[in-house]
Amino acid sequence: MTKVIGFAGYSDSGKTTLIEKLVPRLEAGGLSVAVIKHDGHGHYKEVEGTDSTRWIEAGASAVAVLSPHALHLYERCAPALGQLIEQWEGRYDLIIIEGFKREPFPKIAVFRSPQQAAIVAELSERPLAWVTTDAAYASEPPGGTPIYDPDDVEGIASFIEGLAE
Repeated sequence: MTKVIGFAGYSDSGKTTLIEKLVPRLEAGGLSVAVIKHDGHGHYKEVEGTDSTRWIEAGASAVAVLSPHALHLYERCAPALGQLIEQWEGRYDLIIIEGFKREPFPKIAVFRSPQQAAIVAELSERPLAWVTTDAAYASEPPGGTPIYDPDDVEGIASFIEGLAE
């Protein structure tokens, strides 16, 4: 059974950097990890000048690039997050989701300032854990919620591994 865990936080809270550090540690620990990122503003672009970018810019509905070790797929569509999670169910041990703070799946709140700590109150459910440099930034007490420093990759990874069992 695939476990889904999100990392929710505002821009520049450290989500991407944290996930970048966690993925190799979790993979080395024996979990196959997939990552889904929310791009609510459509900023993601393929590499300029490549064949695939040229085809996308030409209006292709879908472009796939197959290499010996990877599949790069671009589709002009707006799939629901749940559809992609369903497609990956059973293929990976863990799906990490960055963003999608309003979607209903377990999340870890990430914040580095009192303003960013407001994410805790925005989530539909209490976060599984907080990742922050200072828990006092949050306006509500942790109430038994585990708190990790952003540099405690080993502790965060162990926590996630426990959830994925």
